[in-house]
Amino acid sequence: MSKKALVCGAGGFIGSHLVKRLRKEGFWVRGVDLKFPEFGETKADDFVIGDLRDPYLCRSIVDTRFDEVYQLAADMGGAGFVFSGENDADIMHNSGMINLNMLDTCHKRNVKRIFYSSSACMYPEYNQLDPDNPKCSEDSAYPASPDSDYGWEKLFSERLYLAYQRNHGMEVRIARYHNIFGPEGTWTGGREKAPAALSRKVAMAKDKGEIEIWGDGKQTRSFLYIDECLEGSIKLTRSNWTGPVNIGSEEMVTINQLAEMIMKIAGKKLSIKHIAGPLGVRGRNSDNRLIKKKLGWKPTMPLSKGLKTTYEWVKEQIRQAGNGGI
Repeated sequence: MSKKALVCGAGGFIGSHLVKRLRKEGFWVRGVDLKFPEFGETKADDFVIGDLRDPYLCRSIVDTRFDEVYQLAADMGGAGFVFSGENDADIMHNSGMINLNMLDTCHKRNVKRIFYSSSACMYPEYNQLDPDNPKCSEDSAYPASPDSDYGWEKLFSERLYLAYQRNHGMEVRIARYHNIFGPEGTWTGGREKAPAALSRKVAMAKDKGEIEIWGDGKQTRSFLYIDECLEGSIKLTRSNWTGPVNIGSEEMVTINQLAEMIMKIAGKKLSIKHIAGPLGVRGRNSDNRLIKKKLGWKPTMPLSKGLKTTYEWVKEQIRQAGNGGI
């Protein structure tokens, strides 16, 4: 009899890839989201369209014993969505409700093992002011001072999961994701992350043309390819360790360097125009010492390899859209 997994947020970028991975492993998979995956049919055995802010919906989907539950559902997006300040109430309310409902439902249905996708956005802003030397070790989370309400909600939810583990015998697993990217992710519309946004801008620019970047482009980040994110998440879920742990790359680049890498892949020479826009912290990079120590694993894929696949996919999306209105 095959094992069963529940993926919350299965219509999203990471969730839809996770469904495919679990199905390949032989799991029977139920996916839940407000929408189906945007860029292809879901591979889930059962897909429920529903709102996880509704406790009754949560009870209806946890109607059997799941071996693994992955809680990825959240109200989220890139810097243009998270740091504008205009979406703070929705982010905190919607994501908070989803976590409160799912965790309590799993507890009451005696589903023990649940994975929660937190974010590097919960790390304190004061440790990420120097773009060349950000501090993002797992033990640096407190005193807490995230730079966004998205980060505060993630921090609250981490504590919520840990409290359920202490008080109710849950087996929670917490990962702090660092900028996951790859094909079949949002690439336009305001919620896209930097690799997809820059891939779109480069793909649509004429050679010797110009692209725009928010800020001075010297802010630093690391970006993790989707396949490595899934590998780390599954290893953590099946381990005997709770976390929280970083799941991210240690290959830190400036946003200007990221743009240059994509230009090289595209074979284009473009100039960069720096404009005002939401930025987030000055520097952020995954610290992978703990995941290597606890799980004997850390990501190894070079950023350039994942960017090439992602750029080609975004370029194809633009071709299919005929450039119309994008």
